[in-house]
Amino acid sequence: MNSELERRVSRKLMLRIIPFVMLLYFVSFLDRVNVGFAALSMNKAIGLSPTAFGLGGGLFFIGYFLFEVPSNLILHKVGARRWIARVMVSWGIVSFASAFVVGPNSFYALRFILGVAEAGFFPGIILYLSLWFPSRQRAAAAAWFMAAAPLSIAIGSPISGAIMNLHPIAGLADWQMLYIIEAVPAVVLGFFVLKYLTDTPAKAQWLQPEEREWLIAKLKLEADARQSHAGHTAGALSALRDPRVLALALIYFGTSAGLYTLGLWAPLIIRQYGFGPFETGLLAGVPSVLAVIAMVLWAKHSDRSEERTWHVVIPCVVACLGFIFAGSATTALMIILALVIVNVGISAAKAPLWAMPSVFLSGAGAAAGIAMINSIGNLGGFVGPFMIGWLKNVTGGYSAGLYVVGATLAVSAVVTLMLSRQAKQTPVAVGGRHGH
Repeated sequence: MNSELERRVSRKLMLRIIPFVMLLYFVSFLDRVNVGFAALSMNKAIGLSPTAFGLGGGLFFIGYFLFEVPSNLILHKVGARRWIARVMVSWGIVSFASAFVVGPNSFYALRFILGVAEAGFFPGIILYLSLWFPSRQRAAAAAWFMAAAPLSIAIGSPISGAIMNLHPIAGLADWQMLYIIEAVPAVVLGFFVLKYLTDTPAKAQWLQPEEREWLIAKLKLEADARQSHAGHTAGALSALRDPRVLALALIYFGTSAGLYTLGLWAPLIIRQYGFGPFETGLLAGVPSVLAVIAMVLWAKHSDRSEERTWHVVIPCVVACLGFIFAGSATTALMIILALVIVNVGISAAKAPLWAMPSVFLSGAGAAAGIAMINSIGNLGGFVGPFMIGWLKNVTGGYSAGLYVVGATLAVSAVVTLMLSRQAKQTPVAVGGRHGH
């Protein structure tokens, strides 16, 4: 009976929560990286050099970094429903305002403010999933949620490319219409979040009473087991000081450098082979479709085998090799193949990585620790795009920057192995057979 009840609850959670949070992240990621398509004509229109574009693209993550932990602690206090609604409406408004930048300074300012507005969304959802999904389903749930990022590139790239081909309306340039059209869903969905999301399993009227009781009991049992571990961390301050949190942030740094380098620079890198905006969008989208498939299958394998370390190390090495290949590519086919390798590697690493923190964090410690990993890790989203732009200015090509981003992923792989070795010497095995 119990396994049938577990299957029923698991199915309901997947159907009720995952498609909706995927849609939210899809829109979030679209508003974060559509600047790569706007750049096709915006950079010239407002006078942005490659360095200025890379800096502005990356400034998003500085705002994000500064406000991430406070935002997630507020979410922990007021509940996911109200706080995520607030986050979405505010980033939608800022994204809309981006259509009216007039030069480098206003571009920098709005990218920074967009980061402030969006801070707390991603770690908030990761925290939210940990309040609903038992540990055996957590990497798969996180993978489906995070699949929205490559899907956003896969589906959003051709859409963004098509919008860039529209005739001007009301005197607005193509890049201005792109920002305005793609900002609207965030505001609309923000209000819908208030109606749809349920803060905790105890409030879930869409579960049968016995389903609700089973889920609450299962999650409590896991929480109690975690707290009996000597290496368990529940307080916000102790989580921020925990060396395992800093190690996971460093690992995430490399994957973020890779992901946002793709998001911001792939359209410009592909366009140099002579493609128009729509073709560029289609070609930028292809690697992401394959990345989604790899991401979900790899996460399920990680959950089934209850192994995390090698499920992070192998994809990081693959992505690193992909960036080296991209740096030496000389044809459009080679660059697309390299982007496929990079996308698959980066996407596959993420879900097993995000299954690690909930092994040793709970309560306010989980809210602060997950936010800290995400905020420091996302600084890679500043460093990666900025290095590509700066080194392109210096060298005249993309190769040097792509090699630097590849190196950050090599560091991620090494730190994951070091963390696993250290975990085997402590009572909490972050990366071993029990790291689930």
